[in-house]
Amino acid sequence: MRRRIMSGVSLLFVLAFAPHALAAQDAGGDATPRTDPGFELQQNYPNPFNPTTRIPFTLKPGLFESGSSVAVTMRIFNILLQPVAVPTALNHPAGNRVRVERLEFTAPGQYEAFWDGFDDDGRQVASGMYYLQVIVGGERQVMKMIVAK
Repeated sequence: MRRRIMSGVSLLFVLAFAPHALAAQDAGGDATPRTDPGFELQQNYPNPFNPTTRIPFTLKPGLFESGSSVAVTMRIFNILLQPVAVPTALNHPAGNRVRVERLEFTAPGQYEAFWDGFDDDGRQVASGMYYLQVIVGGERQVMKMIVAK
């Protein structure tokens, strides 16, 4: 019995922290980009949170050198790496609370996303740890977020 439990825990650890699963992780669990991706994901606040949180991020000028816009995608996963929700952008030119899913940004700067603590089916999520994945120009960063009720 003990062997089965350890195998399950080991499998969960491999799935949660494998580089191909979401992104490379350092020993502290923070996102470790392989190269400077041209964007910076800051820690959500508050964290832990209940029921809402804000997610600040910076798009650096180098992303816009070609003169074209940049697509940003954010996804929230549970600890089993199942997709849960997509945050919404705050104060985006396309409107407030637009889903950050291949959302186009036309200029460098500080931006902010928002998550209301609900899944894509409109149900409030359970307390626990969640992962936020951000994809910009093919580069990914991952951050832990905690819902505490």
